[in-house]
Amino acid sequence: MLQVNFLRDEKARVLEGLQKRNFKNPELVDLAVSTDDQRKKIQFELDSQLSEMNKISKEIGALMKEGKKEEAEAAKQKTTDIKERSKELQHELNEVEKSLLNILYQIPNIPNELVKAGVSETDNEIVFQNCDVEGLGEGAIPHWELAAKYNIINFELGVKIAGAGFPVYLGKGARLQRGLVQYFLDKNTEAGYIEVNPPHVVNEASGYGTGQLPDKEGQMYYINEDQLYLIPTAEVPVTNLYRDELLEERQLPILHTAFSQCYRREAGSYGAHVRGLNRLHQFEKVEIVRLEKPENSYAALDGMVEHVKGILEDLGLPYRILRLCGGDTGFGAAMTYDFEVWSAAQEKWLEVSSVSNFESFQANRLKCRYKADGKTQLVHTLNGSAMALPRIMAAILENNQTADGIAIPEKLRAYTGFDKI
Repeated sequence: MLQVNFLRDEKARVLEGLQKRNFKNPELVDLAVSTDDQRKKIQFELDSQLSEMNKISKEIGALMKEGKKEEAEAAKQKTTDIKERSKELQHELNEVEKSLLNILYQIPNIPNELVKAGVSETDNEIVFQNCDVEGLGEGAIPHWELAAKYNIINFELGVKIAGAGFPVYLGKGARLQRGLVQYFLDKNTEAGYIEVNPPHVVNEASGYGTGQLPDKEGQMYYINEDQLYLIPTAEVPVTNLYRDELLEERQLPILHTAFSQCYRREAGSYGAHVRGLNRLHQFEKVEIVRLEKPENSYAALDGMVEHVKGILEDLGLPYRILRLCGGDTGFGAAMTYDFEVWSAAQEKWLEVSSVSNFESFQANRLKCRYKADGKTQLVHTLNGSAMALPRIMAAILENNQTADGIAIPEKLRAYTGFDKI
């Protein structure tokens, strides 16, 4: 969430950034500022009324001591009138603050200056690609056929138990999944990330804190009886560890990694592009989260990109890195890099990780601040997938298939206990 003073003081920059995103409601910027002006006006009157009431209350005691009972009673009546007016003003203030918050929730983050304008994924910039994929994997069969051939993933059983998008991993498929999780966690902890095992459900405040609410409410599974949401990513509970926290400068940076199941309704997702492991309602992912001082956050983002890059190099997968354009950057992010692996059989790129800097956007919602040199300011938050498993699994199966099975990447063999399926 952007701060009102930023909208007020940097209006030209804000509007330019929103234009990069093709944001359709730039008038919300002026509405937020005017609503905040209204809030300030009501707050000033309320403060004045309360100050006047305190002043009169002190005068009442003096009047009673002097025996001026009639004047004291008149003063008491005046405080009663002020109390009533103060109640009205407090109600007005509460309503205006709610309105302001609702307006601010609708305004996305401002993209970093390096982010180019664009409408969709076709406008994203390719900033790195590790190999030429033309002709790579010629004659390969897709992972869902490999899964059936070697009995390692059963999609039909998942449909029987829960519905489409909930696959069942079997035998060496399950062991490969488990091995990938452990490998990713080990890589992250070796890089200095502290492991967290968070809840897989969050309350409404947590959803608002990281920006899943109200923007992505329709994509989340909701437990009505308990008013809890199944997490779409470990980013949500891990980042919310620091909601309403005032940190000391010495505590930064904070680095966490977490493994979790992820649950996404993916409403409206149908067709061949979501077949097999391409898009699921439940999947496993290992996340990395960082809290940084503002001046260090983009160096941290570069470091996260290099970290994920190293994981994909270890796995020997063909991949590329894209810097997302304004129109494809997520609501709360200032800059995002997507990692895509090449699907040998499907002959297309599959997104396996997004690494983003939210700057102070999430921290403002979370009220996550730190104190340095006597001043209090918002931290910068960053997160990324390191890694999401379904499409990594698909890429490993498709890119490593041989005439007599599927070769396991060398770096994973200590985790799986086998070198071939």
